[in-house]
Amino acid sequence: MTIKSKKTIRTMRHKRIRKKIFGNSERPRLSVFRSNKYIYAQIINDENGSTLTHASDQALDSKSNIINAENVGASIAKNAKALGIKKVVFDKSGYAYTGRIQALADAARKGGLIF
Repeated sequence: MTIKSKKTIRTMRHKRIRKKIFGNSERPRLSVFRSNKYIYAQIINDENGSTLTHASDQALDSKSNIINAENVGASIAKNAKALGIKKVVFDKSGYAYTGRIQALADAARKGGLIF
């Protein structure tokens, strides 16, 4: 019996989810990556394999990770609105929908993204 790390299990879950989730020009994919320090979000058109816009909390200096995630969600929604994107497919990358991931998603919805 082999013991798998949390990262390996999350990566397997992400691959399984990505088989079903696909972003196109009408509904691009909003992908989220969470590290121990930062959170990143990008809107991707999988047909072209191109990133349309991105946001991260590296420049932010708030002490709370939740507040930083909300700011990233608001920022990605503002950038998407500037590009004329209203509907996206949310890709939580195998993470649980709690904490920072949920805060980012809620802030993006408040900013006008539909998913």
